Amino acid sequence: MKKLSILILLVCISFSANGQTADELKKEVNSKKESIKKLQGEVKDLQSKIDALPGWKKGAFGTIGASFSGFNNWFARNEPNVSAGNIGVTVNGYANLIQEKFFWRNSANVNLGWVKLDDKDDSTDSGDFETATDVFTLTSLYGRRLNKKWALSGLVEYRTTLIDNFNNPGFLDFGVGFTWTPTSRLVVVIHPANYNTIFSKGSSVFTSSPGGKLVADYTAKHHNISVKSNFSMFQSYKDGDLSNWTWTNSLGYKVWKNIGLGFEFGLRNNQQEAANSQGVALAAADNKLQSFWLFGLSYGF
Repeated sequence: MKKLSILILLVCISFSANGQTADELKKEVNSKKESIKKLQGEVKDLQSKIDALPGWKKGAFGTIGASFSGFNNWFARNEPNVSAGNIGVTVNGYANLIQEKFFWRNSANVNLGWVKLDDKDDSTDSGDFETATDVFTLTSLYGRRLNKKWALSGLVEYRTTLIDNFNNPGFLDFGVGFTWTPTSRLVVVIHPANYNTIFSKGSSVFTSSPGGKLVADYTAKHHNISVKSNFSMFQSYKDGDLSNWTWTNSLGYKVWKNIGLGFEFGLRNNQQEAANSQGVALAAADNKLQSFWLFGLSYGF
């Protein structure tokens, strides 16, 4: 009986020791978590200081979206034998030189998309992928600082298509004025002296003209979310129908390492493009709002 009592006592002591050990381990885990949280804050502060240092800042990110489907003898459809596909790719890159007295900001945007809908029972139906979205933009902005927020600046912006009708048309803006940078995330270009040169082949409705240029670019990153929005507008001094604007937006959410989900959305208004597409005079064009969107996997470099 005495041996049994000793055994029970030893078991109770063992359970007690294990319970204390578990509590101690939990406290240690919480302590480590607090240390990690503190270190993450310190790393973030150091990264902010690094980002604020003079020198080149480079980066790129993109989105890939794709879907494919096929139907074979699917009689619920009006066309029972059909294959379809949709592919979209966007790439946004930048290379910015930031110095105390000046800056030089360069960026590129490529947005390409292809679609196909092949009715296998229609011999005249094409089974090839056709261009759906085709956007290419290059921008270079140089500024000489007047103070921390304002600078005298010069801007060159070129935009066209890559797959279909390269440089036909091609829009080249170049001008001078002021750039306002209220924060490191926002850049606003105000150029009252700008010339919009349009390249096109053969007889067309496209006309170059002087005007004012306004560009607003916002780039931000918070934890796993990345946001970029760019608005570019040209206001012609010659004729309002020669004016145009484009607004593009990118949203990325990092899921694992550099891979995540991406969403691209864009709007454009251009009377000259509408008239050229419809084959009518400039004033007679039905200038509907242009738009595109893409959702898929994203990758940040």
